[in-house]
Amino acid sequence: MIMTLYDPCLGRVLYIDLTRKRYWVENREDLFEKYIGGVGVATKLLQEELPRNADPLGPENVIVFAVGPFNGVYPIASKTVAMFKSPLTGNLGESHAGGRSAIAIRMAGYGAIVIKGASDVPIYLAIHGDKVYFRDARALWGVRSTYTIGRVLREREPGAGLRTIMRIGRAGENLVRYASVVVDSYRHFGRLGLGAVMGSKKLKAIVISGKRTIPIPKISKYREVYDKIYKQAVESPAMKKYHDYGTPVNVLHLNALGALPTRNLTSPRFDGAAEISGERLAETKLARRAACAHCAVACIHIAAIREEYPHEKFFYTMRYVSYDYEPIYANGAMLGIMDADGLMRLLEEIEVQGLDAISTGVVLAWMTEAYQRGIITKNETIEEPKWGDWRTYIKIVRYIVEQPNEFYKTLAQGVEAAARKYGGLEFALAFGGNEMPGYHTGPGCHLGWLIGARHSHLDNAGYSIDQRFIGKELPSPEKYIDMLIDEESWRQVLTSLVICLFARGIYKPDLVTEAFSALGYDLTTDDIKKIGREIYREKYKLKLELGFDVNKLRIPGRILEVPTPYGKISEEYFRRALDYFSKKVRELTGPSHQ
Repeated sequence: MIMTLYDPCLGRVLYIDLTRKRYWVENREDLFEKYIGGVGVATKLLQEELPRNADPLGPENVIVFAVGPFNGVYPIASKTVAMFKSPLTGNLGESHAGGRSAIAIRMAGYGAIVIKGASDVPIYLAIHGDKVYFRDARALWGVRSTYTIGRVLREREPGAGLRTIMRIGRAGENLVRYASVVVDSYRHFGRLGLGAVMGSKKLKAIVISGKRTIPIPKISKYREVYDKIYKQAVESPAMKKYHDYGTPVNVLHLNALGALPTRNLTSPRFDGAAEISGERLAETKLARRAACAHCAVACIHIAAIREEYPHEKFFYTMRYVSYDYEPIYANGAMLGIMDADGLMRLLEEIEVQGLDAISTGVVLAWMTEAYQRGIITKNETIEEPKWGDWRTYIKIVRYIVEQPNEFYKTLAQGVEAAARKYGGLEFALAFGGNEMPGYHTGPGCHLGWLIGARHSHLDNAGYSIDQRFIGKELPSPEKYIDMLIDEESWRQVLTSLVICLFARGIYKPDLVTEAFSALGYDLTTDDIKKIGREIYREKYKLKLELGFDVNKLRIPGRILEVPTPYGKISEEYFRRALDYFSKKVRELTGPSHQ
């Protein structure tokens, strides 16, 4: 199915060669007309540009940023997709970020940006409309805080109010495999190590701005659809809870279900859940709410950290850090931290260093249990990790970045690498090499992370499918896999548009078709679903070419030991599901990818 672009600039791809310090633009309407944008186009560009045997931390790795036709046009279409080869898993890397990133790329006049090669000295990119500048970043390299980098670039570069600033911290510079990219202070390309890829390329930051407008072909129809989406965004109960409490509203819900992973998933309930819940944080820590560009929900919740001066009764400073469910799960419940102020300070340090909060928390949880069991000692850890001891965890976060000994060099490679070297693999919570998200709802969440194209909870919402069947008969492994594949196929459409997946309940197939129509696309719902399945197929072809093997997936032993809301799930259930998925992959990708 071919679509005709309503905005010719959406088909423009900016190519940047860091090695030669040159750039050029190509018209790739062919990709955007066939694969929509976002994930679909990024997948194809990565297929074209990435050598299959590329070292994820070598100059041959490629970074693709892509946006879609709904960015800057419809509410909550606020995300940018990044795709690359992950240094954490050695396979397909995919991460999404909000902030101003998507609109800045569109306003600059591009649908995608492809970054290749590596610089010989630290630089940052300044992309202002049709111009790309390779700025010297040697003075920024080694600066302690990502917040400082943001302040410097805000003063140096034009485009205030319109630009996006993406930057890495010392974790990316030091090639921690789960280093993040901080976007506009409170959003991130968090998962799978894009920060380390940028660090390997000596690319400290990217600033993007532009001032163009987006043409709308059917303005009356567009206004009608826009109003319908906006109304649901501001009035639906699901969106309201995100505004009022943010994603941490999930803490109490999952704890009540017995599905909140606690102390490295030694328990599915946390006795301190109430203290770090969205409701409690809104009462005691919330300083303000923020929204990604063109989003009416404002789900970003920002906490205040009050720092009092010693011996000065009336003087203090305030610092601010964003908080969401996944960082709270990973660095709160998983570490036994119920002190909300301490948790915010730990999250702040993770931000300062430029780490993925989920991976960091899971790594720290494994380390704590391994230390308690005597698998590792103070000779390796330097500090003594203890559940709930946020002050020590802050020190350990710094060690992960500084890597003062062999243990921390290994820990910087992720929990899978650390457990394979030191032991404790049965309680190392990684799925396809990526650290566990915050759900123990049943088999669907774990299967979803195992088979998802990026091993993320956002791939196919297995945790949501689990909750749908609580109190009912557990579906067969085969049925679960079919549901996960169907959901992930549809999500390729949403992440190609590019929609924030919190709005997936709004952007259902019929509404997506209507929204397409207002932009001049003549597509049926079946047409759109076929495109989603095709993108899913292309992603899995690339995964297999990069070395993914269903039969080599490790099922963490811990998830079999701890009861879910369904009770304990047997290993045989998971094996049946993975065997069935292996057959589905062969059917999906064809004999050349078996």
